[in-house]
Amino acid sequence: MYRVLIVDDEEPVLDSYAFMLQDAADFALIGTARSGYEALALIHEQKPDLCFMDINIPGIDGLEVIGEVHRKFPAMVFILSTAYERFDLAQRAIPLGVFAYLVKPISKKTFLSSLDRVQEYLEARALEGDAAGDGAEGGTEGRFLETAIRKAPEEGVWAQYRQRLSLPSDKGTVCLLELEAAGEAAYRRIEERLSRRYRCLFRMHLSRGLFFISADLRRDEAEALLTAALDSERALGSGRSCYGIGGCYRGPELYRSYGEALEDLRNRRSSREPRERERRRIIALRRRMGAADPEDLKKDFTALWEDICALWDFTLAKAKLVSLFVLLIDDCCGSYRSHVGEPPPFAAAEEIMALEDIRAWESWSAYAFDLLLRRAARSRSNPDSLPLDMAVKYIDEHYTEGIQLIDAAAAARVSPAYLSRLFSEYFKIGFIDYITERRIEKAEKLIRGSRMNMKEIAFAVGYQDPNYFSKIFKKVMGMLPTQYAAEFRSGGEQPQEEEPWEA
Repeated sequence: MYRVLIVDDEEPVLDSYAFMLQDAADFALIGTARSGYEALALIHEQKPDLCFMDINIPGIDGLEVIGEVHRKFPAMVFILSTAYERFDLAQRAIPLGVFAYLVKPISKKTFLSSLDRVQEYLEARALEGDAAGDGAEGGTEGRFLETAIRKAPEEGVWAQYRQRLSLPSDKGTVCLLELEAAGEAAYRRIEERLSRRYRCLFRMHLSRGLFFISADLRRDEAEALLTAALDSERALGSGRSCYGIGGCYRGPELYRSYGEALEDLRNRRSSREPRERERRRIIALRRRMGAADPEDLKKDFTALWEDICALWDFTLAKAKLVSLFVLLIDDCCGSYRSHVGEPPPFAAAEEIMALEDIRAWESWSAYAFDLLLRRAARSRSNPDSLPLDMAVKYIDEHYTEGIQLIDAAAAARVSPAYLSRLFSEYFKIGFIDYITERRIEKAEKLIRGSRMNMKEIAFAVGYQDPNYFSKIFKKVMGMLPTQYAAEFRSGGEQPQEEEPWEA
């Protein structure tokens, strides 16, 4: 899947390009920018494979942006778009390695044919890199782990993979691993431990680690190997883990090992926790639409759908995602709450259920969520929005303190009664309940991602009485914080009884 950034200061152009991009199965929209400085920031952060760049944009122009990043990202492909065909601009573009120069308005046929040419170019470049040995390990390994173990490769293709990746065995085992309080570095350490015994390949896939062990292993041998690696990682504080192990198969049948590992992972995982985590993340995402930074919301949305797709069969995952988008459409457009609301911008059920695979979903959802973000920003552009945003910012910066409604109202420069009404209307909960949810959300992250004890966590999120913190946590989460920690850190075992807090 090739990642695409669109840079243009005209909203209709952004919408048009994003819409046409939906018909390109191997390209996914990862962001839009409306100025030169915004484009520079997104390029350095997202590192797209392809960038559609308007020339006449606010700040520094498109050619200057390309000049700034060309040396650092020489492999990045740029397509220029402008309303005028000018020879002087084309001359400036040549030394920057610009792939194509398109004159607006750009037809769908021209747009898609340009993407076809970019795809041919990128695939040819990747093959040349493999043949030359330049990055062959990463490129070939990535393609193998992305496709060959989830589809049945032909014998000749499998033989090529074995040769290029130096796989010692004609058989192998697929393992899937979830470390809920760790980043990619922790998975890399596990890969290193597994590689001390066997040839092991690794990549991140849908927020989990995907490992391929090239060896003729029995299932008990593979489980002992993985368990030993996980024990070492837990000692470093990576928290709770869950894994799935497939059977050992020849290369053309590795898709069976992947399927078995996925099923094993689902059977091992507790069903209550992921459902409750999913519910809380949906609530948090809905409340922050139009108020939080769009890029942060995109990251939260991606993490949410990756978790859903990792946990459930794709058909069931699509049904869950239909429900999510119906809620978001109603939040952003009011489409399903009254006859005067905006009509839905797209038919979520029909479009999502027609998607055939994760790649198609990734492309569609990037465009759809970006569209809803823009709708949410417009709906929040009213006199009520600014004081509410100021109050939320104040809470996020001072939630560890004893915040009162009067304090937040002063920060938002409105009366306490007016601010209280805004919270009830926009967030559907009261001011105190909002602060409570934010504190418990922070506490949950500290339990999962730190080695602090419960007293320290209570103080860190603004509760001076640990007993009171315990009661509030149970009210929101449905379990005591020590029970939550035990489930997270030991894989589901709960303590017999909550120990009393020390005085």
